[in-house]
Amino acid sequence: MKQTRKPVHPGKVFLEDVLVPLNLTITDAAALLGITRKTLSEFVNGKSALSPVMALRIAKATHTTAESWLTMQIKRTLWEAEQYELSGIKDFPQVGVSA
Repeated sequence: MKQTRKPVHPGKVFLEDVLVPLNLTITDAAALLGITRKTLSEFVNGKSALSPVMALRIAKATHTTAESWLTMQIKRTLWEAEQYELSGIKDFPQVGVSA
């Protein structure tokens, strides 16, 4: 089933649900995650996708799971891909069915 509404970027979730309640700046959070301020800024501003390594860092720092963060990214990435019309695709032949 195709989702009609664009899923929220995981960076926005991280910003609003983690950084803001903890009163952490991008600079402070980046230092705690062991990454550059620029890297974190691009992520929370939706300019970069969540990588598996970043998901692991966030999960460890927040006592959550990398899978939960990556699921958000996968949903968004798939939604973005579904916005394009795919053409030139033909069905594979069915196994055990002769033409």
